[in-house]
Amino acid sequence: MKILHVITGLHNGGAEGALYRLVAFDIQRGNHHIVVSLMDRGIYARRLEEVGANVYCLSMPRGRVTLSGLVQLYRIIKEVKPDTVQTWMYHSDLIGGTIARLAGVRSVVWGIRHANLDPSKNSRMSLRIVKVCSQFSHLIPKKIVSCSVSATAVHQAIGYRADKFVTIPNGYALDVFKPNESVRTSLRSTLKIPPDTFVTGMVARFHEQKDHLNLLMALKLFRESNTENFICILAGTAMSSDNDLLMQQIEEAGLLGQIKLLGPRNDIPAIMASLDLHILSSVGEAFPNVLAEAMACGTPCVSTDVGDAALILGEYGWIVPAQNSHALCFAIQTARSYHLNKIAWRLLQQNCRAHILTNFELAKMAKSYRDVWQQCSASKTDEACSND
Repeated sequence: MKILHVITGLHNGGAEGALYRLVAFDIQRGNHHIVVSLMDRGIYARRLEEVGANVYCLSMPRGRVTLSGLVQLYRIIKEVKPDTVQTWMYHSDLIGGTIARLAGVRSVVWGIRHANLDPSKNSRMSLRIVKVCSQFSHLIPKKIVSCSVSATAVHQAIGYRADKFVTIPNGYALDVFKPNESVRTSLRSTLKIPPDTFVTGMVARFHEQKDHLNLLMALKLFRESNTENFICILAGTAMSSDNDLLMQQIEEAGLLGQIKLLGPRNDIPAIMASLDLHILSSVGEAFPNVLAEAMACGTPCVSTDVGDAALILGEYGWIVPAQNSHALCFAIQTARSYHLNKIAWRLLQQNCRAHILTNFELAKMAKSYRDVWQQCSASKTDEACSND
């Protein structure tokens, strides 16, 4: 089977990572994958090429659609003749899906990766595109793959065609994300963290959806109620001392001595394995990858109740309301108290990984996508293909 993917860009992000994992795994099963980035190569183009995918970049400027880019996309689709076109995220759903249909491809599958459509947290342009997509969802895609139960419900509620949705949770390479005591010891030593220090962390880019201020206020409360020292590792795009707003927030919270800013990293499995507790303070998510990645490494999590966070954590973590620093602090305190019981904590770590192994393994995700592609490419009509 030949699958052509259309995605906005290939920089570091949840959708881009999921695309890479899916393609890298499925190519080994004999399928041919072509990836078209509407913008540039980002960090994933080379990685995709290394696993055998063909990558095209249309070089459209961020936030702009160019005629030359649309023509190039049309020509690529006509030349490749894919069995299915899989699009990722709103801009690509609209642009990639429309051009694919104009190029004669009926088997179009959209990808939904977002669950928070709050006007205060999204640009006007993005919300306009969502509205157009909701109308076009009746015409363009045969199926709409959503990465989370919450994202499915949100989009069905605003007019997306409900019977076209298939929810496929993200899957993870569990031979990569795994407990690793030697890596844990090495990274903590590199960061000059004493061995017995309680180490929390959050892996996320600096963005209002991630609500780092909520995290910092919760850690401020935690520091004020505890005499012991702790460290919080923050990794991700713009998580560095060059970020003036972030530094101001850290200083105002009185946490300059507790926060370690690592910026964007390519060793996320090592970071996850080095933490005692991963914290997610977001105000909006669909399927927060970092929770599953941390748990796969045997690291328990505290998370705000966003997207499918509660589903990911199951019975093996702590869920609190979003935008509530006191509740977040209390959960961190509860987790720390639990952490002091070494036997109970070790069992929790084992259960975290077992939960991810059972429910979010990469092979399961890849099979679900293959099933959708096969059903849609086999269907000869424009109606939604069967869920059976």
